[in-house]
Amino acid sequence: MALPAFAGALTGQVERLDDGLLVRLKHPAPGGARQVKLQVVTDRIIHVSASAEDTFSTTQSLMVTATGREGVKWDASENSEEVVLRTAALSVTVALNSGRVTFRDKAGNVILQEHSRAFRPVTIDNKPLYRIRQLFESPAGEAFYGLGQPQTGVMNYKDQDVDLTQYNSIAAVPFLVSNRHYGILWDNYSITRFGDDRPHEQLSVLTGEGGLTATYADRKDQRKIYLKRNEPKIDYAFLPDLQHMPAAFPMSKGKVTWEGNLAPDQSGAYKFYVTASGYIKIWVDGKLVLDRWREGWNPGPSVFSQHLAKGKKVPLKVEWIPESSQAFVSLKWLSPTPEALHNKMCFSSEAGEKIDYYFMQGENMDDVISGYRQVTGKATMLPQWALGFWQSRERYKTQAEILQTVQEFRKRQIPLDNIVLDWSYWKEDAWGSQEFDPARFPDPKGMLDQLHDKYHTHFMISVWPKFYEGISTYKMFDAKNWLYKQNITNKQRDWIGQGYISTFYDAFQPEARQLFWNIIDRKLFSLGVDAWWLDATEPDILSNASIDERKQLMNPTAAGPAAQYFNTYSLMNAKGVYEGQRASKPDQRAFILTRNANAGIQRYAAAAWSGDISARFDELERQIPAGLNLSLSGIPWWTTDIGGFFVEDKYDQPDPQGADLEEWRELNARWFQYGAFCPLFRSHGQYPYREIFNIAPEHSDVYRSMLYYSRLRYKLMPYIYSLAGRTYHDDYTLMRALPMDFPADTAVLRISDQFMFGPALLVNPVYHYKARHRSVYLPATAGWYDFYTGQYYKGGQHITADAPLQRMPLYVKAGSILPFGPDIQYTGEKPADTIVLRVYTGGDASFRLYEDEGLNYGYEKGRFSNIPVRWNESAGTLTIGAREGSFPGMLRQRYFRVIYIHPGSAKEADGGLITYNGEEQTNKAGDWK
Repeated sequence: MALPAFAGALTGQVERLDDGLLVRLKHPAPGGARQVKLQVVTDRIIHVSASAEDTFSTTQSLMVTATGREGVKWDASENSEEVVLRTAALSVTVALNSGRVTFRDKAGNVILQEHSRAFRPVTIDNKPLYRIRQLFESPAGEAFYGLGQPQTGVMNYKDQDVDLTQYNSIAAVPFLVSNRHYGILWDNYSITRFGDDRPHEQLSVLTGEGGLTATYADRKDQRKIYLKRNEPKIDYAFLPDLQHMPAAFPMSKGKVTWEGNLAPDQSGAYKFYVTASGYIKIWVDGKLVLDRWREGWNPGPSVFSQHLAKGKKVPLKVEWIPESSQAFVSLKWLSPTPEALHNKMCFSSEAGEKIDYYFMQGENMDDVISGYRQVTGKATMLPQWALGFWQSRERYKTQAEILQTVQEFRKRQIPLDNIVLDWSYWKEDAWGSQEFDPARFPDPKGMLDQLHDKYHTHFMISVWPKFYEGISTYKMFDAKNWLYKQNITNKQRDWIGQGYISTFYDAFQPEARQLFWNIIDRKLFSLGVDAWWLDATEPDILSNASIDERKQLMNPTAAGPAAQYFNTYSLMNAKGVYEGQRASKPDQRAFILTRNANAGIQRYAAAAWSGDISARFDELERQIPAGLNLSLSGIPWWTTDIGGFFVEDKYDQPDPQGADLEEWRELNARWFQYGAFCPLFRSHGQYPYREIFNIAPEHSDVYRSMLYYSRLRYKLMPYIYSLAGRTYHDDYTLMRALPMDFPADTAVLRISDQFMFGPALLVNPVYHYKARHRSVYLPATAGWYDFYTGQYYKGGQHITADAPLQRMPLYVKAGSILPFGPDIQYTGEKPADTIVLRVYTGGDASFRLYEDEGLNYGYEKGRFSNIPVRWNESAGTLTIGAREGSFPGMLRQRYFRVIYIHPGSAKEADGGLITYNGEEQTNKAGDWK
C-alpha cells in the first residue's frame, strides 16, 4: 500500500504510482537519466527503469510476462536527499540528485548499489535509440554466474568479460546471479557486454612498430613458404576478412605462424580474446597458453589473461592450421582493467529505449532463480519420456535407418525413449517444405506409428525457420512480406548440392509465427511427431557473416530494427511453436529443443543444447561450466552432444584404427558418463555413428560403461522426475553449481568441473584422455559417501578419486534419500510399484516423491501427488508421510524397500519392505549407528 502522502515531499520531483515511485531528477547530468522509476513486483523483486527523456517508453517487454502482483504491501518516505521505498524484505533508495539506486535488506545492509548510468543517442534504421550503460558497485570476493552459455570455460565471471551475442554454441541470456543472493535481469535484446566494455584492441597497439612476422607455409613441408610479411594484427574473424588472406595461400593445406613481441606500456593483467577454428596454439613468453581445435565453419571463443610488466618485451607466437578453405582466427586484447572498473559490475548494450532491469533477492540462489521465473515465466514440465535417453546422429538418411536403429536398441536391451531426425529429410531443393522426401521416407506416418506402437519410442524432428526461394512455403510467407529478404537480394547460395538461395521468416511477426506453426502442424504434427528440434535459431541466416551483416540479414523485424532485437529470435520462434501446439492439442505436453536461447524461453517448454561443438576432451571440459551457467540463468533444461558434434580428421575415417580408435571410444565413454547426469540425456554428432553399439564392441569396457550409466539413469527416474516436478512447482534447478548448495564454502566459488545433480549426487566428470584418477573437492558442511562402495568421507577436503575407464567419480551427500525405480527400457514401460529408498545417514534428510500423468497438462490443474519421506538422524527413524494429492492412474498401493547406509559400516543395512497405501508410516532403523 502506498502512503497517503510523503513527509516533506518535494513537489513535482517524486510521484506515487500504483506500483511504485517515479523520480524526476532536477539537474540530470549530461548523458544521464532524467527520470528513474521503481516498480514493486513482489516483496523481493523490484523493476528499475531509467529514461534519458521526459517520458518512458511503453514498448512491451519480450522477456517479461509478470510485472507485478496484486496486494504487495509497500510504503515510502522522503527527505531532501533521497526517497526510500520499503517492502517486507527490502528497502530501495533513490538519490534525488543523481538518481542512483541502492538496495538494502531488512537490517539495512547494502545488497547492491548503482554507481552510474549513461545514455548515448544513436539512430538505427531511422529509429532514435540509445547506447546504454549501467555500472554497479561489486565488493571484493563477490562471485557472478549465469549470463547464458558463453562456452569459454569460465565459471565465475567476477573480473571477467562476457560478450552477449547470439551465435552457434553461444546462448546470450542477460540474467546474472550473485553469490550475495541477488540477481539482475537486464531487459534488453541487443548485443550486450558484461564486464569491461572497452573496445577490444588490435595487436598492433600492443606489439608496437615491430608488428608481427607472419609466415604462410605449407602444413606438411615447413620449408615451402608461400609468403612472409609483417602484419599489424591477426583478424580473420568473418567471411569478409578472408579476402585479405594471401591469394596464393592454400588454406586447406597451409599453416600460418605469427611471431613478435608484446611491448606493454603499463604493468598488470592483460586480457586476450580469441576466436578460432582449425588448430590454434598460442605461446606467451614461451609458455603454451592455448591449444584448441574447432571445425572450420564454426569458430569458437577462448579467453586468457597474462601478467605483463611495463617496458619488458615478451615473446608472442601464434600457430594456426586452418584445415579448410573457410576457417577463421582473431586475437585481440585489452590492457589492465582501469581503476574506474575495479570492484564494479557493468552491463552495456548497443541499442535500447531505456535502461531496464529487474532486481531480485532471496535467501539463496534458488530464491533468486525463482524470482527470475516469476518475472519471465515458469519452466514447464517436460513430457516424462524426455528425461530418458535420446539417440540422434547427423543424420539418419532413410526411414529404414531409423527403424533399424531403434530395433537394435530394443534387441540389445539398451534403454531408449526418443529417436531424433536431424535436417535434410526433405528433397534436396526443398529446404523449408517441411515434407519428407518420399524416395527415402516412403511412409512417414507408418514409420511413426511403428515407433510408437511397436517400439514404444518417441520421435523428435528438426525444423528450421529457413526457406528456399521459390518453394510453396516460401511463397506463403513472401506474399505477406514476412521474410527477411536481404539474403535473397544478395543471391547468397548455401552449401547444399549446387547451392540454393534461402532466407528465414520473421518470427517477430505474430501472424508469421502462426503460419509457421500451421505448416508444421499440417505436414508433420498431424503424422504423430512428438517434439521439435528448432535449429539455427540465432538466426543463422549466413554462417560467419560479420555482425553488421547479420543485422542486415534479419532487418527489419516486425518489432523494430534488427540491432535492437538481435538476441531474441529464438524466443519468438519457440513462442510460436509452443503456443501453436497448445492450441492444436491442448493436453499433449509440448517439447522444444532449440540451438539458441534467451531469457524467458523456459516458459515455452524449451530446452537448449550447447550447439555444434567439437569432439575433443578439452571441449568436454568446457561443457561443464557452460551447462551450469545456463542452468544458473534460470533455464533448467539443457543438454550437450554426447561425444561432441564434429570430429577431427583422425576420427572421421571409414575404419579408424589403433590409438585414434581407442581415444575416440574413451572420449565417448567419458562424455556419456557425464551426459547421464545432465538434465537431458542425449547423444548426437557427425560420423562416426553415435549409437553405443557402433562405438565399441559389446564386451568392451567402453560399451559396458555406457550401458551401465544408461541403466542407472533409468533406475534413478523416480529421483529425476521428482526433481522435474520441483522445477515447475518450486522453481528448482536440477543441474546445480556448487555455490547453490554450499554458499558458506568459499572454496567452491570457482569450481567449474563438479556439480550437484539434485540435492544428493555430487558429479565429477573425467575430461582428460587416459586419466584414471581426478582431484575431487568434497564441499564442507556435509559428509560424503562413495556411490559405488559406500565409503564415507568428511567434507571440506580435496581427495584423489579413482576414475577407472568404466566409472566416473560419484558421491552422495550424507543426509540424503535417494529413490531407485525398476530396471526399465523406456520411461513408460511400467509404474514404479516398488521403489528402493537408499537412506544415506549422517544428517537429517528429506525427499518428496512427485508423480503425475507424465504426458499432459493435468499438473497445471492440480492433478499430481507428493509422498514426503523424512529421515530423523537423532531418532533413527524413517517416516513415509501421508500422500498429498492425486491424479488419474495413480498407484494406490506400492512398496518401499528401505536400505540404510551409514558412516560406521561398509555394509548396507536392510530396513525391510514397507507396504504403502497412502497413510503415514514410520520405520525404525534399529542399531544403525
